[in-house]
Formats: sequence, structure tokens, C-alpha cells
Amino acid sequence: LETSAIYSVAELLRGGTGLIKQRPFRSPHHSVSSTAIVGGGSVPRPGEVSLAHNGVLFLDEMPEYSRATLESLRQPLEDGCVTITRVGGKATYPSAIMLICAMNPCRCGYFGHPERACTCRPADVKKYISRISGPLLDRIDIQIEVPPVTFDEMIEDTEAESSAVIRRRVTDARAFAEKRMRETGDAPTVSARLTSGQLKKYCCIDDSAKKLMGQAFRSMQLSARGYDRILRVARTIADLAHSETIGIPHMAEAIQLRCLDRKFFQ
Repeated sequence: LETSAIYSVAELLRGGTGLIKQRPFRSPHHSVSSTAIVGGGSVPRPGEVSLAHNGVLFLDEMPEYSRATLESLRQPLEDGCVTITRVGGKATYPSAIMLICAMNPCRCGYFGHPERACTCRPADVKKYISRISGPLLDRIDIQIEVPPVTFDEMIEDTEAESSAVIRRRVTDARAFAEKRMRETGDAPTVSARLTSGQLKKYCCIDDSAKKLMGQAFRSMQLSARGYDRILRVARTIADLAHSETIGIPHMAEAIQLRCLDRKFFQ
């Protein structure tokens, strides 16, 4: 209903289709303006971040987007909504999205490659990466480096885990978390949308995991938001393992899922 209402306002509902029944997937080109991303116009209209509400906003080649466009995402990601004020009126649109981004490590694409040499100068690599600001990076929960695929891996016959199997695992983890929240009288929600109070309430960390997190916080020079994001990921990993307490395995995995902080941005 929420997504359909946004598309109706944007005049993007096709005649006779009724409600939107699939989660939206939006993938704007990197030449998109900040107004097209967050919304605007003389009469405020929803942008890509709202058109992706309850779905996915995918930014391919992330550093190629303008700095202004990327920075405009900070507030909608934090608040889950965006308010647009123009002479013709003021409107607030929801923007509860899953932001997924992809990028090369440098312009030539081979920085850190195990077999091919990077042709970029160190200063150029730093300049390319620095187009993504620390505050925006802090708002991205999971940051992983995808290694190049070898020829042997491409031709092997081993079947990968199916999406249906992964979906069942995710559904079980959400049911586990939902049961915990219902028992305390809270409305069920995912880890990414827990309030700060709920985060303290539901993230029970054992002493060894606290010690590990403290070491990571100092060595990675994390911000308070970075710590918050790791904690949310650790809570999800513990839910996948059906564990009420966040232990060392859950915390260690969550820390490992922030590789960009360690490799590129220090």
C-alpha cells in the first residue's frame, strides 16, 4: 500500500495494474542528479530513494556518482523518510530502503588484484575512493570485498546454495527475532530498524564479545555510528544461529563484514 501510494503520486502506476505486488528495484544511472535521487521539482515529487521504498536502491559504480548525489542519501538512510520543501509546497515521503552499492577499487579496477598490476598512481586510487565520505560509509551496514573469480571456479560443476534455501534461513531468523520482540510487547521489526533503546534492550553481548568489540573499535578507529552498525549486524548473525546472546563468533563475523574500513579508508 505504501509503495503503491508513492508510485501513484509520481504517476508511475500503469493503468489497470492496481497495487504493486513486488518490492521495487531501482537502479539509476550514475549521471542522475541529487534532485532525482531524493525528489523535488516545483511541486515536490518523490525521487529514487522513495520509489525504492520497501525495496532495493542499487547504485552501480558508486564513486562515479557526484559527491552531492551521494551525500544527499545520508539523511534518508538515517531517518527512513525525506522531506522536500519548495515554493509550491512541502511533502514528506518514506524511504525505508535497502541500499546496495557496487564499485571498483580504482579507475582501472585492479588495485589489490592478486594477479594483475594496478596502473593507477597511489594518489589517484586515494582520490577515487575518497569520493565516498566517511559519514556515508558509516551508514552502510555491510561492506565486503569480492575477490576475482578464477577460471576453475567458473567451470566447476558444484551447485551453489539455492535462493529458496537461503530464504528459508532468513525467514527462520526473522521468526526467531519476532518471537523475542513480541514477548516484550514490542512490534516486530528487523535489526536495521531497531531504535537505540531497542538495540540496548535486545543486544545482549557476552564479556568475550565485548572485549573483541573494544579492540576492533580502537584499532579500526570506528565512530559511534560504526559501532552501532556492527552491533545490528551481530544481532542478525546471532538470530541466524538462534542465539539470544551475541557471542564471539557473531561479533567476529560482523566485524569482518566491514572490510572497507580496514583496507581502503584508513
